[in-house]
Amino acid sequence: MVRTSDTQAFCCKSIDKLISDSEEPERRLKKTLGPLSLTALGIGAVIGSGIFTVIGTAIAGQRFDTSSILNAPLLDFLIKHHATLGRPGAGPALALSLILVAIVCAFTGLCYAELASMIPIAGSAYTYTYATMGELIAWIIGWDLILEYAVSNMAVSVGFSAHLVGMFDWFGWRPALRWISPAYLPGGLTDLKGNMLYAPGLHFGFNVPAFLVVMILTVILVRGIRESAEANNTMVILKIAAILAFIFVGAHYVNPGNWHPFAPEGWSGILTGGSIIFFTYSGFDSVSTAAEEARNPQRDLPIGIIATLVVCTILYIGVAIVLTGIVPWQLVRDDAAPVVNSMKMLTARTGLHWLSWVHLGVLFGAMMGMISSLLVFQLGQARVWFSMSRDGLLPKLFGKVHPRFRTPATATWIAGFLVGIPAGFLDIGTLSDLSNIGTLFAFVLVSVGVIILRYREPNRRRGFRAPGGIVAPVLSVFFCVLLMSGLPILTWLRFFAWLAIGLMVYSLYSRHHSEFAGKD
Repeated sequence: MVRTSDTQAFCCKSIDKLISDSEEPERRLKKTLGPLSLTALGIGAVIGSGIFTVIGTAIAGQRFDTSSILNAPLLDFLIKHHATLGRPGAGPALALSLILVAIVCAFTGLCYAELASMIPIAGSAYTYTYATMGELIAWIIGWDLILEYAVSNMAVSVGFSAHLVGMFDWFGWRPALRWISPAYLPGGLTDLKGNMLYAPGLHFGFNVPAFLVVMILTVILVRGIRESAEANNTMVILKIAAILAFIFVGAHYVNPGNWHPFAPEGWSGILTGGSIIFFTYSGFDSVSTAAEEARNPQRDLPIGIIATLVVCTILYIGVAIVLTGIVPWQLVRDDAAPVVNSMKMLTARTGLHWLSWVHLGVLFGAMMGMISSLLVFQLGQARVWFSMSRDGLLPKLFGKVHPRFRTPATATWIAGFLVGIPAGFLDIGTLSDLSNIGTLFAFVLVSVGVIILRYREPNRRRGFRAPGGIVAPVLSVFFCVLLMSGLPILTWLRFFAWLAIGLMVYSLYSRHHSEFAGKD
């Protein structure tokens, strides 16, 4: 049964209808995932490029060539009313930023766990908002998730390429620059000594490693969710081992003097550092995108989400403490591989040859981290499109299931090319903020959805209920908005521009093809 309101834009799809649609034979996905695989999927998404790349920006902040209001964090501008040359970093206090982010994600994770146990359907936040707030909001959040997954994966694939080139360099092989760097380099390209290799702007080239890694993972995802999960489980084990090696080895060479001052930019830096690093945590919601492929979603999805947050928070804080203890926090500014490079500097400083092997292990673990992150986000992106297509908001092409592998093959291939080709041409690491604001916006709507269903359907069976009444969703909304306020004004403007484009697409296509079309 479909619950409708007075206008199509606010028509809600009932939970029972969502579940029955997912059971149609030609659209049904294979159920093969247990709690361990779901937790590994979450860890695979969360421990990706962030812990190896973005953590440097979160520690040291950003500096720009010119002062601009657009570069100022929103909350900073509202309080101080002036332009800025950059954003403050958290310094060694990034450990506090990570605790703040973990608290936000814990409250949001409880909300996700409750909704996932009630609505075990592919699509994550998109599906939940369709059941609680109606078609228009569901479209907005689906469009938002397209941005979140695509942009973050483009950045991750470019980061993977940079680390792969670093591994080539370790073995003494240096491929031609034109085939390992993007065609568009807004800041140019320099070597470790500061020599200019490419001037800012366009040049002839294509980032082949970034493209190939996405396409190889696309083939794995088309083959099947079980195969994808098994590959991810292996990579998760390898990268956790590499992270633990960095923490335990690096801890012996920590200089406590590097932790003073602990918070060089004060609470402003702690908040901004959390806003920068946040996108690395957002992967836990990808656990819920695999809900239809879970064997016992009511039990296993909450376990997967909460276990992911606990494991990743402990590892992130460990890396932040050791990294800022090994090298002064100022040195990781503009460093795309701070963890790997800190081991490289430690090896050079101590002259201990065996540390170069630890450096190689950490480098390999970083690559595994990025591959597994790419795998999980590509999986999630295809399933969001699959769900939107099933509801008529995207063309039916996106909803086709492979007759043998029972995976959304067409959506997976399209997602692969959509991410792989731009990753070969563009340097888009600076767009991680755009992924952050999209993720936080999705988290706000999911939390509001929990409150709505608590009042609308209080007696519906919940395999998991967030404790404390509506305390968890209310605090989730508050902290998400707080972190959003730490993002630059320019990011807010880009986000609103993306949403405006999405509303045009909805108006011209989606509202005329959805199952609620004509119900105004």
